[in-house]
Amino acid sequence: MTDLSFGDFLWQNVQQFWHFTGFYNATWQHLVMLAVGLFFIWLAIKKDFEPMLLVPIGFGILIGNIPFNTGAGLEIGIYEEGSVLNILYNGVSAGWYPPLIFLGIGAMTDFTALIANPKLMLVGASAQFGIFGAYMVALALGFAPDQAGAIAIIGGADGPTAIFLSSKLAPNLMGAIAVSAYSYMALVPVIQPPIMRLLTTHKERIIKMKPARAVSQNEKIIFPIVGLLLTCFVVPSGLPLLGMLFFGNLLRECGVTTRLAKTASNALTDIVTILLGMTVGASTQATTFLTKETIFIFGLGFMAFIIASASGVCFVKLFNLFLPKAKKLNPLIGNAGVSAVPMSARISNNLGLEYDPSNYLLMHAMGPNVAGVIGSAVAAGVLLGFLA
Repeated sequence: MTDLSFGDFLWQNVQQFWHFTGFYNATWQHLVMLAVGLFFIWLAIKKDFEPMLLVPIGFGILIGNIPFNTGAGLEIGIYEEGSVLNILYNGVSAGWYPPLIFLGIGAMTDFTALIANPKLMLVGASAQFGIFGAYMVALALGFAPDQAGAIAIIGGADGPTAIFLSSKLAPNLMGAIAVSAYSYMALVPVIQPPIMRLLTTHKERIIKMKPARAVSQNEKIIFPIVGLLLTCFVVPSGLPLLGMLFFGNLLRECGVTTRLAKTASNALTDIVTILLGMTVGASTQATTFLTKETIFIFGLGFMAFIIASASGVCFVKLFNLFLPKAKKLNPLIGNAGVSAVPMSARISNNLGLEYDPSNYLLMHAMGPNVAGVIGSAVAAGVLLGFLA
């Protein structure tokens, strides 16, 4: 050091600093992922596509793809043990963010439509065909069974479930699976309407469903308890998600835990959503994310989502063959069988109003929509049960 002139020493420090900058360490892959992050933020702000999801994920992608010298031991990257981002990411990698999200979903969800018309559970169940169809295709493409199961769950359009299952079955694919699942959830208003129009006739779109019967408070209280026992006795591996979902709903409906229900559905859900979205986005580091497998995952996820949406609509059409005229279901509620709550139910309602301004389908569509939440968690439990 003493042999160096002041000018040489200063130049050496400038060079060392330059090697630490993002400009020096940037690759084209980083630039691609930064563009993806900006695109997500643009979709959220300008197009209003699920901003609560896409803003945290999009900004997380920016955070995760700031280039830096990975060999410098700075402990700033999400995959560096001991870094702050890595600690926050533990909620994703260990799978404890998703059950907290399900607690909030349960606390904010009204299951009245499903309780009043239990056969709508079948519509929600039919939409899970997308999951098992994608599972078989993923196996055919050469993915290992556990990886195929983690990829297939994207068809449920349920981000927390996708994260939970992939954290158990295929942690190395979790970033791609999570971003894919949340992307398709946000694009529900773009993807589903063309499928619904293609598979239904004008006559079917204007079917008016009978108003749902009144549901007593006792039924609402009993439902989460019975729901927990029935689903988890059949699929115990779904307990972390289903248990929290039904617990949150009991907090909502029992009438004596209003403060807890409000906390679970508002503050707690908002905090976990921020952390989940940001860390999922940050996990898409260009060096680990931009691979051939990622492209396959996005393609399979899209296929699974298409199959799930189409299966729900087609099942309602088939079901109507066995129902009397007065009890027929409008096939436009079939798309709501995917568990994107309440986005897909709103699509059902909006499309119904487009063809008949007096035909409000929202409450009817909420039945299969909340059934889809339960169905995707059960499907995840099934896959976890025989693949873990």
